[in-house]
Amino acid sequence: MVGPMQTVHDPSVVSHYVTDAFYRELTESFADWQRDDRAVLDAPERERLRALIEREARLLDALDYDAWLSMYASECIYWVPATPGGGDPRREIAICFDDRRRMEDRVYRLRTGYAWSQAPVSRTVRMISNVEVFATATAAKRMVRSNFLISEFRPDGVRFLSGWCGHRLVERGGDWKIEVRQVNLIDCDQNLRNPSIII
Repeated sequence: MVGPMQTVHDPSVVSHYVTDAFYRELTESFADWQRDDRAVLDAPERERLRALIEREARLLDALDYDAWLSMYASECIYWVPATPGGGDPRREIAICFDDRRRMEDRVYRLRTGYAWSQAPVSRTVRMISNVEVFATATAAKRMVRSNFLISEFRPDGVRFLSGWCGHRLVERGGDWKIEVRQVNLIDCDQNLRNPSIII
């Protein structure tokens, strides 16, 4: 029971965890992680985390947003930089930089029927490849790199979005959750048609 003077930190309501320290740690952890000396070679672990990334792609193609959100930690970030290599979201524009609250807002809006850029709803197919797993300084955290190609069909034609993702995963109670998903489009600094889908 929460007393009248206590604060409930619900990341679906308040972005309490997105602080300057959070930004600093995020930028540092995404700066130098794709290194051969950190590569995880354990085949079962790599297979398990590859399957997680592929499941996320399937859920997004199926528009199963509840199951997609359940793959994420309660304190999480969905980040689509507008700068090749990611940059620093405190100083550089992002196509998307959503905390948990904003991710849930985005899903809610897509379901209202009033998201005109998604009327009718896009049909997508995502292909995931070149999945690599990297260790971090924390035993319960892993970084995963994967390439992607998204085919999106709309009444005016088909377009393709491609690039690579950096996922930061955390293990809690034997279950892996996504803490950060950084989507690096190869043309992120160009004029993109409204990316109204969850990339």
